[in-house]
Amino acid sequence: MLQIFNSLTRQKEEFHPIEPGKVRMYVCGMTVYDYCHVGHARVMVVFDVVLRWLRGRGYDVTYVRNITDIDDKIIRRAQENGEDFHVLADRFIQAMHEDLDALDILPPTQEPRATEAMTDMIAMIQTLLAKGFAYVGVSGDVYYDVSRFDRYGQLANKKLDDLRAGARIGVEEAKDDPLDFVLWKAVKPGEPSWPSPWGDGRPGWHIECSTMSTRCLGEHFDIHGGGMDLKFPHHENEIAQSEAANDQPYVNVWMHNGFVQVNEEKMSKSLGNFFTVRDVLQRYQPEVVRLFILSSHYRGPLNYADENLDHAKASLNRLYTALRGLPTVEAPVEESWRARFSQAMDDDFNTPEALAVLFDLAREINRLRVVDEAAASTLSASLRYLGAFLGLLQSKPETFFQNAPSVMGTRHATEQGDSAAFVETDTLPDARIDALIVERTAARRAKNWAEADRIRSVLQEAGIILEDTSKDTIWRRK
Repeated sequence: MLQIFNSLTRQKEEFHPIEPGKVRMYVCGMTVYDYCHVGHARVMVVFDVVLRWLRGRGYDVTYVRNITDIDDKIIRRAQENGEDFHVLADRFIQAMHEDLDALDILPPTQEPRATEAMTDMIAMIQTLLAKGFAYVGVSGDVYYDVSRFDRYGQLANKKLDDLRAGARIGVEEAKDDPLDFVLWKAVKPGEPSWPSPWGDGRPGWHIECSTMSTRCLGEHFDIHGGGMDLKFPHHENEIAQSEAANDQPYVNVWMHNGFVQVNEEKMSKSLGNFFTVRDVLQRYQPEVVRLFILSSHYRGPLNYADENLDHAKASLNRLYTALRGLPTVEAPVEESWRARFSQAMDDDFNTPEALAVLFDLAREINRLRVVDEAAASTLSASLRYLGAFLGLLQSKPETFFQNAPSVMGTRHATEQGDSAAFVETDTLPDARIDALIVERTAARRAKNWAEADRIRSVLQEAGIILEDTSKDTIWRRK
């Protein structure tokens, strides 16, 4: 039985979908005003694996991941750049999709944008006002009255008085309680706006996800996920809005992944200690980044450091080395390995334990290949099959070893928000490498060892590692 740690109840629970055989899952997506960093990548990889495993267990999964394309940060960045906020948002949506494609993130079933859900947001705010859960402030902003929702604080596991102790009312706000949060912001000069019964304005951030999730998945669904930083206040506020408006439970299971840390501090744009996905992919292959993220349990912290990515690279090399040189065969998964892998994944998606199974399987393949290559090839099918649930080991080994890290290049944003062309790292083309290996082979046959060594040195300087086997010479990029 699949068990998932529920942030709401703070314990592991057996997972039972609302509708047998079907799972409805919502994950908070990006606010698109800049490039995705490694913290964003962790959210996407974690819930990509959740999606893969749920589908692997036979569930029909409807996966919704939203895009926040109207927000204070988007407006501010667009104003700084002197461009329309739609143009800025569309540019970074495209960049986000490029990053996610590079990391082999499966597409969601639906990917709604906040700007496309204005009518639904206004309708939900009207419902909250009619029920007495919201009020219009003297500033024209509409606020949610947290005192009316007796379960407020349940996700954060805090009482209202404890939460109020650290809350403050901003200078421009006109609300009754420091914890009250904005549902609709009255228009300000130079800002985009939409018409509403309370005057022109735009939605608050929290109402966006309540509206998009219920519009796509219904008023009560199975799983809601996101980063730990969204647990309070964003997800707390989603619960308050949605349950007050719809008079029923909002989500059964809440999942939150831990922070990515740099020097024991959370990686974030506000702290300036972040690394963008595309910058990291200049130095490491996407699959290496995936393995690095999955090497820690999703609920714990993940420490970003070059040595940890180097370790992930070496680990992935070991797995692909086990597959290298073996013919690809179609074979059923060996049940004992499937059972061990499933036990790990069913225990709250324990990817470190699942990876341990893959490494044990690789060791067994290496043992078998020297005594029974056919048996090793059969077992290699199990390694590929199980690796697919983690988004790993789906390339041919030679493709993995010979690909340069900077497959997708990088894009640099200017202060004006201009989109520069992709900058590709210079690498020696595959055809040139193959030609040099042919020349080296010919030199070795002619016992021209000096020329053979010279060619090896040329390749080494280009980051190409040669391995002479009993059959031929194979190569990989350093």
